[in-house]
Amino acid sequence: MNVFIGISALITLLVVAWLVRPLLRKPIGNGISSEKLNAAIHRDQLRALEADLARDVISQQDFETTRDELQLRLLDDTESFEASPKNKKKSFWTAKRTSVAVGLSLPVLALGLYLQLGTPEAINPVAAGNANNEQLVQMVDTLAARLKDNPNDSKGWAMLARSYKALGRFDEAQQAFEKAGDFVKTDPELLIDHADLLGVLAGNSLVGKPQQMIEEALRMNPLHPMSLMMAGVASYQGGNYQQAVTYWEKLLGLLQPDSSDAQQVQANINDARAKGGLSAGASNALPPVPAGAAAGMTPEMINQMVDRLAARLKDNPDDLAGWARLARAYKVQNRLDEAIAAYAKTGKLLNTDPDLLTQYADALATRDKSLQGQPGELVKKALAIAPKHPMALMMAGQAAYQSGNYAAAIGHWKNVLSILPVNSPDTDLIKAEIADAQLKMGSAGKP
Repeated sequence: MNVFIGISALITLLVVAWLVRPLLRKPIGNGISSEKLNAAIHRDQLRALEADLARDVISQQDFETTRDELQLRLLDDTESFEASPKNKKKSFWTAKRTSVAVGLSLPVLALGLYLQLGTPEAINPVAAGNANNEQLVQMVDTLAARLKDNPNDSKGWAMLARSYKALGRFDEAQQAFEKAGDFVKTDPELLIDHADLLGVLAGNSLVGKPQQMIEEALRMNPLHPMSLMMAGVASYQGGNYQQAVTYWEKLLGLLQPDSSDAQQVQANINDARAKGGLSAGASNALPPVPAGAAAGMTPEMINQMVDRLAARLKDNPDDLAGWARLARAYKVQNRLDEAIAAYAKTGKLLNTDPDLLTQYADALATRDKSLQGQPGELVKKALAIAPKHPMALMMAGQAAYQSGNYAAAIGHWKNVLSILPVNSPDTDLIKAEIADAQLKMGSAGKP
C-alpha cells in the first residue's frame, strides 16, 4: 500500500510539473503558422486524391469536384483572424499566479476525488483478483442452477457453455454446448466458440468436426473474421496450404492495413506459402496503393470523402452511379444499414448490373444472417441477367443450402466449378461444400 501511495504522489508531482512548466517558460516563436499547417494538410489530401484517380478508385468528375472542395476549403482555412496585441488588456491571472494555483489545487483535487470515488481496498491486487473471480464463479453457478429448472432454455445453455469456456472448465463447457442443441447452429459466433472448444479438447487440432463447424459458420457469414482465421488454421493443420492462404487473404482484406492483426495474418500467409511451395501473390484483389497515398489517406480522410459524396448525392439524387459508389464504400466500411439504403437508391442501374445486385444481396445477407427473402430474389435477378455469374451462383447455392434444397445447391456449385480457372484456389472449398450437401441430402433421404 505504501508503494502505491508513493507512486501516486510521484505521478501527481510529474503531472503538476508538466502543467506548470509551459506557464513559467517564456513564449518563443516556433516558426510554424496555422496557415502553413493548413496548407500542408490540404496538400497531403490533394496528393491522396490524385493517387485515387490514378488507381481508378474515383472518376475524373469526382476528382475535379473534390479537388475544388479542397481548394475552396484551403482559402477559408488560411484566412487570419488573429487579434491585434495592442488591444489586449492585462489580466489578474498572470502565468506565475496561474502556475501557483494549479500546483496547489491539483494534488488536493486528486486526493479528494480518490477518497470520494476510489476503492482503497483494491490496492491489494491479489485480494481484488480473488474477489472478482469468486464473484464470476458465483454468477456462473447461479446460471447453472437456474438451467436445471429450465432445461429447454437453449440460449441459456449456450451462454453457460461460453462462460465455462472462459473459466477454463472445458468439459463442463462441452456438456453445456451439447444441451444447447441446434441453437448453436443459428449463430456463427456460437459455432466458432464450440469449434474452438472442440479443438482445445482435441489437443489444439481443428481437423475434422471443428473444421466442419467452421465451414458452417462461413456459409452463414462468408466474411466472419474469426471463422476465416480458424478456417485458415484448420486448412494449415490439414496440410492444405493453398486453401489456408485463400482464407487468410480474405481475412486480410477486412483488417486495418497497418494493424498488428494484419501483420500477424500476413506472417501466417507467408509461412503457409513457404510450407506449400507457393509463389508469392497479391494479398487482396484491390489495386496496389502507392506509398504516398498510404501515408496521406487516413481513416478520417476516407470518412470525410465518403461523407462528402453522400452530401453531394442529397443535392443530386438522380446520380445512380454515385449511389452505387456510395453503397460500395459504406459496405467496405461495414456500415451495412447505410449501404443497403444507398443500394436501394440505384434505381434502374440495379436492374441491369449483376455485380450490383449480388453486392446488394450480400449486404442484406450479412446484416440479416440469411439469404432467404429479398437477398435470394436479388440473386435470382442477377442470374437472369448473367447465368454464369460466379458470385451469384455461389450465393444461390448458399441460399438453396440454407433452405434445405441440397440438390439445387449442388447444381449451382457445380456450375461455379465449370467456369472457374483450372488452378483456382476456390475449387477445393467448393468441392468440400458439394460433398457436405451430398451428405446432407443422403441423410435427409433416409427413413
